[in-house]
Amino acid sequence: MRRSPGSEAPAAATVLKPPLEPGDVVEIDCTDLIAKTGQAVGRADGMVVYVLGPVPGERARVRVETVKAKYAVGELLELLSTSEDRVEPFCAVFGMCGGCQVQHLAYPAQLRWKREIVAGALRRIGGIAGADVPATIGMDEPRAYRNKMALVVDRSGPTAAFGFYAARTHDVVPIDSCPVVMPRLDGDLSGLWAAALDPSSAPAFADARHVIARAAQSSGQGVVSITTERASQALAAAAPALAGHLPDVVGISNSFEPPSENAVLGRRHVTLVGNAEIEEEIGGIRFRVSPASFFQVNGEMVGNIFAYLAPLVDPSARIVDLYCGAGTFALYFAKRGARVTGVEENPNAVREARANAELNGVAAQTAFITGRVDAALRSGRGAAALAGADVVFLDPPRKGTDRGTLEALTAAKPPQIWYLSCNPATLARDLAFLVAGGYRLGPVQPFDMFPQTGHIEALAVLYAPSHPGAAD
Repeated sequence: MRRSPGSEAPAAATVLKPPLEPGDVVEIDCTDLIAKTGQAVGRADGMVVYVLGPVPGERARVRVETVKAKYAVGELLELLSTSEDRVEPFCAVFGMCGGCQVQHLAYPAQLRWKREIVAGALRRIGGIAGADVPATIGMDEPRAYRNKMALVVDRSGPTAAFGFYAARTHDVVPIDSCPVVMPRLDGDLSGLWAAALDPSSAPAFADARHVIARAAQSSGQGVVSITTERASQALAAAAPALAGHLPDVVGISNSFEPPSENAVLGRRHVTLVGNAEIEEEIGGIRFRVSPASFFQVNGEMVGNIFAYLAPLVDPSARIVDLYCGAGTFALYFAKRGARVTGVEENPNAVREARANAELNGVAAQTAFITGRVDAALRSGRGAAALAGADVVFLDPPRKGTDRGTLEALTAAKPPQIWYLSCNPATLARDLAFLVAGGYRLGPVQPFDMFPQTGHIEALAVLYAPSHPGAAD
């Protein structure tokens, strides 16, 4: 068929073939690690390749398994060179269990890498060049530090089994010990396996989804909570027999009605044996905590953060503590003489904060508001506390704080903001907003709250334009 001028058939769209295909074998130089997964990062034929196993500075032969638009994922075939920062992992299920990502990286290298994670997020996400990011404050012994253990109960076999999820799946990796939890919790784990084989205590796990165990370093006490869909009569009946296998546990409870399919704790809790709480002491502050408490998992590192904050706390200061949880930092500030108003959405955490304030004799110096942080700062006691604050301390969840809260802070202009974050990406985003609102960013200090993992805590100090520190 003839076509009129200008009506030529359109050329077929050009389909660009990816430079790599599944099955290709390539060699890559590994330059970084992905914090969430521990995968090494390299390039082949101009394409980013992720692979588990290598550490930065190593060259690897990799078989490509999956190709996406902007990256490929491969399987390690051979290390062609090794880094002096490589160490032998100390856990038998490292690489299978999703709990730790970087046991194969020497601890000093972990600390350097985590500092760069924070500095890199500030540069790339916050647009903050040249930020003061000191060396990461780590642990003397970066093992056996976790005071809380959340186990998955696998009921697919003839007896209950206990473990952690494999990385990026809901497949359960059975474990009989864990080198990053406190030895006290390892003892509980042994007791759980024995209880699952004992006909008198095995029914305790008939309806179980998760077991949460918590231990205190200072008192040596422990508590266990078992999560079920509904209140479990089988667990209630078997709890005394289960307690016989957990001799150092002071209480066993049933957590039920979980808010989502992936939740490890339920909305409701019933104590079945003994006490629901244990007592911990950090930096001279006493805490009563339960398996469900909003409480940091690394007591030693909390003590290090306390020590870092100590010279910053003016005994006459008025401090607003946002996302205060069970009052961990509010109590520390109050114990040093400050008057503190805490804001927390979870009513159970607020009840614990008030009880812990009584326990430490600082109830008269503290006030706690139950509610969403952004709403609490807009009116009533929250707005009044913010207007009179010398310091605002905030420790939000991983998603960071919300725009309403940031706008309230930049409008009120408290002289100092201390922002503690467990997510460098959202920290950088929020710091960019505060800096654009007139604050000067002081040091951003990383703390290794979670050794052997890709997680990192960081504390940023900011000064309002009127504060003397803003001129430093």
